[in-house]
Amino acid sequence: MIRTTLITAAVAMALGATGSAWAAGYKAGTYQASAQGMGGPVKVEVEFTSSAIKAVRIVGTTKETPGIGTTALEKLPPLIVENQSLGIDAITGASKSSSAVLTAVADCVRQAGGDPKALMAVPVKKSGKAASKTIETDLAIVGAGGAGQVATLRASSLGKKVVLIEKMPFVGGAAAINGGTVVIQGSKIQKELGVKDDTPEIMRQDLLKNGHNLNDRSKLDLYVNHVGPTIDWLLDQGLVLDTKAGFTNEAEYSKPRCIRWLGGAPANMKRMHELVQKTNAQVFTGTRAEELIVENGAVVGVKAVSNDGTTYTIKSKAVLLSTGGFGYAKDMLTGALKQSLYYGPVSSTGDGHKMAKAVGAKLQLMEYGKIYPNGVEVAPGIAKSTIWANKNAFEKGSGILVAKNGKRVISETASNNAIKQVELKQPDSTLYILMDKPTYDGFVQGLYIGGITGGEVDSWIAKDGKGTPKFVKADTIEAAAAKIGIDGKALKQEVVRYNSFVKAGKDADFDRPAKFMTRAVVEQGPYFIIEQQPRFATTMGGVVTNDSFNVLDTNGKPIKGLFAAGEIVGGAMGDDSPPGGNMGWAVTSGKLAAEGAVNSMK
Repeated sequence: MIRTTLITAAVAMALGATGSAWAAGYKAGTYQASAQGMGGPVKVEVEFTSSAIKAVRIVGTTKETPGIGTTALEKLPPLIVENQSLGIDAITGASKSSSAVLTAVADCVRQAGGDPKALMAVPVKKSGKAASKTIETDLAIVGAGGAGQVATLRASSLGKKVVLIEKMPFVGGAAAINGGTVVIQGSKIQKELGVKDDTPEIMRQDLLKNGHNLNDRSKLDLYVNHVGPTIDWLLDQGLVLDTKAGFTNEAEYSKPRCIRWLGGAPANMKRMHELVQKTNAQVFTGTRAEELIVENGAVVGVKAVSNDGTTYTIKSKAVLLSTGGFGYAKDMLTGALKQSLYYGPVSSTGDGHKMAKAVGAKLQLMEYGKIYPNGVEVAPGIAKSTIWANKNAFEKGSGILVAKNGKRVISETASNNAIKQVELKQPDSTLYILMDKPTYDGFVQGLYIGGITGGEVDSWIAKDGKGTPKFVKADTIEAAAAKIGIDGKALKQEVVRYNSFVKAGKDADFDRPAKFMTRAVVEQGPYFIIEQQPRFATTMGGVVTNDSFNVLDTNGKPIKGLFAAGEIVGGAMGDDSPPGGNMGWAVTSGKLAAEGAVNSMK
């Protein structure tokens, strides 16, 4: 949440100085308005003189994503005042929060007697001649997600000078918007929470099974043997797990080893970045790496360009790529990934993959991505996740998962991988969740964790099955089924059958655990049905490295000076990743890669 932010600026010149032919004219005073953001309403207060916008304030608290949406709330108001314009570009990666600010300010302009359309046409001031800067450091890290920031912490703790660059205007990457869970196998806290019989070998076998034995065995061994000590180290640094909530139930694991960060992903990234800010590392956001610098076959730096046009030549003893995946780069997608909705960050454009390949790096498993079965299509080709809402519906409520024929097809609490395989075989690769009102109420609470607001849900239901995503409400099961296009008679019969299983304490069809069948579907409406489609964010393919995370070339030889960590390093989890697995890999590989890079400097 963000507290009241006040941005004031002296307006020394009339609107003519911005190049606009429109003569500003306002009713002097202070006006308020609000607009829907990513997490809820964003309220602004705008102060006008008779000829200019004097100040823009974000009022009260918001539920915009910390470090992402809040960046838009912090950066847009002064730009509006400085430029006397509403033609400000949205903050990349925070378009919905940006839109909320601009829409609310436009409302205030109307209240003050101004013309928002005219302000949209006012050009934004451009900076002068772009500067060129050269920076020398020990380690240049490209990408400030989970892996990059952990690598920064570790290299800094080992006494090295670090420059961390991030192309987005904020840090966090995919780690700021994921499910907020992490694997803690082998850590002290796992044992303190009562799990003392988990081992690296058990986790290794779980990941081999889930990854269909396509795993890079050396990376897998590094992961399972080092994730515990890495978690211990991070907790010592100041990160916090939600031990009160305890382990999450995940069918992919033989032992409880997955747990949420306290406050979820955004809160964890906020804490991590605060730790980075306490180091001596130089951090540049809004700065895109464009090319690796190679001399005599060794990587000795990186060239980058900032949003203001400044070009940077960063000379370093080593470069560590932690640039994430390539899910948002449609030209890099193949196979099932092309058929799945995308719900990851817009920053996942494969920049690191491309730069590494340009210097001869070997890539592997590029056709694979982590596909989840629980997405809803919120825009053409774009999804949001209902994974936490589904947990509420299936583990605490009476929700059932059915196909277009109205029949259940799998245990609702099976692994995501198992449900995905069934889902991909359905017409349009779509399944449906049926919920009664008590289950729906719990489902909606889970949606908020995934960044879906109450306003969005209401707007989806208001579409009544027309458009996307398909989410319907009706007084009877048959009526809800008709709206969404599934067999209502069969669905009604399936509910009766499922309720008999609840009464008997055993799912005779799909063996849904009895502990997750404590409530029958109620006999009185309303009822709700929502679509479920395959979605992905994480790509599983990437560069090949040795055990020091030194990137290998196509001949299997280390590329001197080039290291990598996180999603860009393919292989540890094969063709699929279990819940919390990607975050566990990010922090583990980030720490180990930093150590490998530092050791290469000796």
